[in-house]
Amino acid sequence: MNDVPPVEDLGNGVWSLPVPIPHSPLGATLVYLVEGDAGPVLVDTGWNHDDSWDGLVQGIKQTGHTVEDVRGAVLTHFHPDHSGLAARLRVASDAWVAMHPADIAVTEQLASASPPHRADLVAAQFRAAGFPDEDVEAFLAAPHVIAPSAVPDTALDDGATVDLPGRDLRVLWTPGHTPGHLCLRLADGDVLFTGDHVLPGITPHVGQFPLHAPTGDPLGAFLASQKAVGALPDADRLLCLPSHETRFTGLADRTARIVAHHEERLDAMAALLDAGPATLWELTSRLRWKRPWADMRLLARHMAASETAAHLRTLEERGRAARTGPDDQPRWVAVTDHASRA
Repeated sequence: MNDVPPVEDLGNGVWSLPVPIPHSPLGATLVYLVEGDAGPVLVDTGWNHDDSWDGLVQGIKQTGHTVEDVRGAVLTHFHPDHSGLAARLRVASDAWVAMHPADIAVTEQLASASPPHRADLVAAQFRAAGFPDEDVEAFLAAPHVIAPSAVPDTALDDGATVDLPGRDLRVLWTPGHTPGHLCLRLADGDVLFTGDHVLPGITPHVGQFPLHAPTGDPLGAFLASQKAVGALPDADRLLCLPSHETRFTGLADRTARIVAHHEERLDAMAALLDAGPATLWELTSRLRWKRPWADMRLLARHMAASETAAHLRTLEERGRAARTGPDDQPRWVAVTDHASRA
């Protein structure tokens, strides 16, 4: 197991509970416990694994509570390192589990499809993106065993107040990383739980699903919600508690850097399209990544393709790119002037 940082008392009834993610370079999900008059509430739960569950239970004990005391859990988003232990928590404590309606809908869709069916859907997207046959075959041959989270029983819309008596914990809807990603503002503590929306060193992944969806603009939504969080009146005095890495301050500067990174990426992609039409696979494989494309694992290539697709949708929305060719394998072309856009 990766080294996991210790449980920390952050003051004002807020605790950091690192929950291990076995065999992951991320190491842990930083779950947070917020104390209240009628029992604590968790921000996220962690990965669904016995070691993760033990880490969560023991972490809660170090705060002076037991898992049975937990009143509820707010899931910042549906990804399994955040929502995976929701079902176990519900059984152990009868806690409510809350999420934004948009991510509840995604969780319901995942729960209704079998792993082989989900794999077939992704493989079809690979083919449409122009991925070579060997990549598609390797994906289908790989195990697909990650079960979706339990479907939450409580929906939290933007601006909602979390059921935490004695505290003022409010929801900020920050779509992009997922459709229903939430940040949480602890108004009585100058604290912002940022989930995966704002991380101090990592630029959060923003993908398009399905890869060739002709509607929606997840990256556009992400950039808008980055700017909105960075423009909070008290942004620079907030203690930001992310789900990974470490707590930080300087929220306005960090959000500006994340936006700038994506704007640079959009410009780089538009420049590649100037060279001629490209499939999603061709464009993704030509972009610069932290690891050379030839050395990337298949899962990393899929994530890269989804990120490229999200940037293409934003370029389409801004009138800088257009898709052409058949629906089963579209290509994208640069749009360079207003006449061609018409």
